[in-house]
Parts: sequence; structure tokens; C-alpha cells
Amino acid sequence: MRASVQEIVFDCADPAALVRFWAELLGGEPVDRSGDWSYVDPPGFVRLAFQRVPEGKSVKNRVHLDLEVADLERAAEGALPLGAARVGDLVTDEQGSFQVMRDPGGNEFCFVSG
Repeated sequence: MRASVQEIVFDCADPAALVRFWAELLGGEPVDRSGDWSYVDPPGFVRLAFQRVPEGKSVKNRVHLDLEVADLERAAEGALPLGAARVGDLVTDEQGSFQVMRDPGGNEFCFVSG
């Protein structure tokens, strides 16, 4: 059996707010299917969906997105006004560089380069 990824779903407290953050970051139009479910289809990427859950985020994500960018500092600085936050310092090793970030819902993601 072989499956394909239909969408990546984030549990969150405010789907409408979180979908707008990701739509602004990756492109695409945010869609609010209901008060409990929103999604965006970023160009060239799988659908990201956001569903309301009653519990808050309490630990680090077990899975996160790595977003390749040409300029890490510019990407991080551009995401801050959208509601993102930096997590730690820029990391550089033999494979390249990355900056860990959090979206407004507290979900970690990374900008990567190299």
C-alpha cells in the first residue's frame, strides 16, 4: 500500500488566526471552513489545515516544517511582525544554517539555508 500526503494538520486554539499567519508566510488564500477548521493551499506545497482543539500546546513539536529561504535574517525579521518569535540563536554547521521560530500558536518551524 502506498499513500500520499493530502494535508498537514495543526491542532490549535484559533484556526482563523493561524491560517492567516501561514498564508502570509507561504502564500495562498486562507479559507475558514468553519469556526473550528481553516486551511490554506500554499503554491507548490501541500495544504496546511488548522483545527480547533480544547487543550493548549504544552511541549515541543514532534514534527516541524523546515522552510528554505535565501536570506535567514531577512526571513526571520519578516516573520516577526506576523506574530512569529525566534527560538534561540542562528545555528550554523557543515550542512548550512537554520533559525528556529515559533508561529503565533507556539508551533516550532525553521528557516533553513545552505
